[in-house]
Amino acid sequence: MSVYDQLQALNITLPVLGAPAGAYLPFVQTGNLVFLSGHLARKDGQVWQGQLGGAISTEEGQQAARAIAIELMGTLQAACGGDLNRVKRIVKVMSLVNSTPTFTEQHLVTNGCSELLGQVFGDKGKHARSAFGVAQIPLGACVEIELIAEIE
Repeated sequence: MSVYDQLQALNITLPVLGAPAGAYLPFVQTGNLVFLSGHLARKDGQVWQGQLGGAISTEEGQQAARAIAIELMGTLQAACGGDLNRVKRIVKVMSLVNSTPTFTEQHLVTNGCSELLGQVFGDKGKHARSAFGVAQIPLGACVEIELIAEIE
């Protein structure tokens, strides 16, 4: 099953790449590697704000991370010239989770992203990963995730 068949089966429509909100590029390619800038969690078109371990539960954090995975795939599609079938491998995911000092489930939050990438890309979606708890993320977002992919 192709990447696009998987997306259709999951009822996912990828967003169009938007303009960056600062002095950076949404992605940079060097050789066969594409580095995607961090994407903030969004809900209903707005930054999804809050801290895990506070107002946001682990399950809601997983939903936020899943939503970011969809945004990341939209950016990756643009980086691949419009064809996600060029993705050879998702190499690495790095997740920053806006956390209270006692919250320790950043890895479970990040599973929302990792599991969706696995569903969409199959074995090509299996990746190395880091998940960090941080005191704050720009605009008060609950989660920010960046990605590195290898493309053909």
